[in-house]
Amino acid sequence: MANSMEKPVEIKCTAEKGALLPVYKTDGAAGADICAFVQPPVTIAPGESSLIPTGLCFAIPQGYEVQVRPRSGLAAKNGVTVLNTPGTIDSDYRGEIKIILINLGKTPFVVNNGDRIAQIIVAPVVRGNFVPADSLDETVRGAGGFGSTGVGVNA
Repeated sequence: MANSMEKPVEIKCTAEKGALLPVYKTDGAAGADICAFVQPPVTIAPGESSLIPTGLCFAIPQGYEVQVRPRSGLAAKNGVTVLNTPGTIDSDYRGEIKIILINLGKTPFVVNNGDRIAQIIVAPVVRGNFVPADSLDETVRGAGGFGSTGVGVNA
């Protein structure tokens, strides 16, 4: 069902048939599942990563990006996640979308053709106007980073 928040993204398949278009599995889903396009299946050993093709090329509208994110079920059940998360696909890229999967689990993971391997989000991009400055405004946090606000609930 189309609504005012949808942004058209043209998709070209790299093969005559077999590559699956991304799909939102529920009405409230923010991410659309994207599938593997592999022949034969790809096995990812524990601790290893693999670049998995999707068979799809996108024409993302200028002013937008597509973010690639892990699927929570793969991570929770198999220890498989997406490297470079969230990955960004720029609006001027026209090559095949490939997903970098890593197996952080204890057993080999097999990626079959048509498996849902990641999810994608279409998001607007705001570009920064980077301006040199001699000084920056002060904040309570200052230069504190990496755990400077504590770890626990009461920290």
